[in-house]
Amino acid sequence: MSPLSSQNFGNLQNLKVINASSVVAGPFMCELFAEQGADVIQLESTLVSDMYRLWPQSWSMERRNQRSMTLNIPTPEGRGVLFRLLEEADILVESSRGGTWEKWGLTDEALWEVNPKLVIVHISGFGLTGDPAYLRRASFDSIGQAFSGYMAINGFPDPLPPYVTKPYTGDFITGLFGAWSSLAAVIRARESGQGESIDVAQFESLVRLQASYLTDGLNKGKQAPRMGNLDTVGACQGTQQCSDGWIFIAVGGAGAVRAMIEFFGLGDDPDFEGPIQSITRNFPERARKFTEKLDGFCLEHTVAEVEATFAPMGVALSPIMTYSDMLANSHYQQRGVFETWVDIQTGEEMVGAAPIPRFKNNPSQTVRGGAPYDYDTRAVMSEHGYSDEEIDTLYANGTLNNGAK
Repeated sequence: MSPLSSQNFGNLQNLKVINASSVVAGPFMCELFAEQGADVIQLESTLVSDMYRLWPQSWSMERRNQRSMTLNIPTPEGRGVLFRLLEEADILVESSRGGTWEKWGLTDEALWEVNPKLVIVHISGFGLTGDPAYLRRASFDSIGQAFSGYMAINGFPDPLPPYVTKPYTGDFITGLFGAWSSLAAVIRARESGQGESIDVAQFESLVRLQASYLTDGLNKGKQAPRMGNLDTVGACQGTQQCSDGWIFIAVGGAGAVRAMIEFFGLGDDPDFEGPIQSITRNFPERARKFTEKLDGFCLEHTVAEVEATFAPMGVALSPIMTYSDMLANSHYQQRGVFETWVDIQTGEEMVGAAPIPRFKNNPSQTVRGGAPYDYDTRAVMSEHGYSDEEIDTLYANGTLNNGAK
């Protein structure tokens, strides 16, 4: 039996997940489960491996604790193996284009005949319902950002183009929506005995993230202009250039703003009377005076000096960190933001993000990095009652595949 099949850490030790998704969104939600002790079995096609293997070091982090198995799902033999895996599973995650599993005869109803309590998560670019012209369209993170309106509000003003926010914002957010919704459905399924089918459309996840930009657009007809790093209300640059680099300063909060006003010698200026929550565009003369002082001070001082000056005032700010900055930073080090493990594919020591959030009583763990193609297939098949001879036959007829594609 694989050491990953009965993990004894985290809050999800009794959760079994079949991950039939690929690339980012679906596997990320499954990764969150695996870090919390769930038994996650990733099914890769026998015809082509998961495209995310193009980034082997990231694979080691984004598929850690997941078991790697191959399966040709649409074939009759593959369908039989899938059904046996699902008999005791809590969640199935798939990320094909809308309608693919139904085309294979693997409808929700067919899956519930195998396991009535199964929670089925369908992740796709455009969803399972709606205009048929969209449902079968290909989608990547950038396509979701474009279709959701998210890209239209990111970037610098015309004539520069709208920007894709990086890296893979829509994919990771979609995975988070899938994770919380599937766990909610598992709780209900265990109470009621009835499974659930969840339709997670990538573009809708990004629609949901747009806050006042969206509500102002829908209710007031206001399309927020692309403004780079500038805020639609606040007048300050945000990204401030210092003598040796860059820092981001979010000017807000009555106490912090007042402290900065006094520091800049503007306390007796009538334009700065009374409580001021932020330096906003609707008071142009106030904004001009304040931003000139702030911009000038930053240009004349280093990032460290600006940080040391304003942080004690309660001003929200941060140096714009590079990866080398992050590795050297005391807070990163003392919190253990990064951890190391040995990559089982290369034998090399890997450095990556430690699992988050942090659980006090049942913490997450990294048992191993992402596995090679087909690494756990025999162990998983044996656990589900297949003999060595049956497994050999399934390899021979292409239902399983032990050669990476």
